[in-house]
Amino acid sequence: MLKCSLDAAKRGFYHAANSIFGKVGRIASEEVVIHLIRTKCVPILLYGLEALPLNKSQLASLDFVVNRFFMTLFKTTDKQIVKMCREHCDFVLKIFIHHKWES
Repeated sequence: MLKCSLDAAKRGFYHAANSIFGKVGRIASEEVVIHLIRTKCVPILLYGLEALPLNKSQLASLDFVVNRFFMTLFKTTDKQIVKMCREHCDFVLKIFIHHKWES
């Protein structure tokens, strides 16, 4: 079984997201920040992953990265608020569409 580490992808996402937050901070609207994260950071997180069979814990690890972004953006740790924000913004990682949840 091929194993891969997602650490570099997650580190790249955090680095790019922190750069965006550093440049626009709280000046830009949430919609603008979400658009920037979706177009600039998510591709870094997902690059090449459609070629790999990811298990349930790896998918959850990727999902957690996005949840942390929403927690930071909306200054909350409430999982229900994060879930509602992601649904409202239609912020689903495309990797979940291509992978089935495996143990």
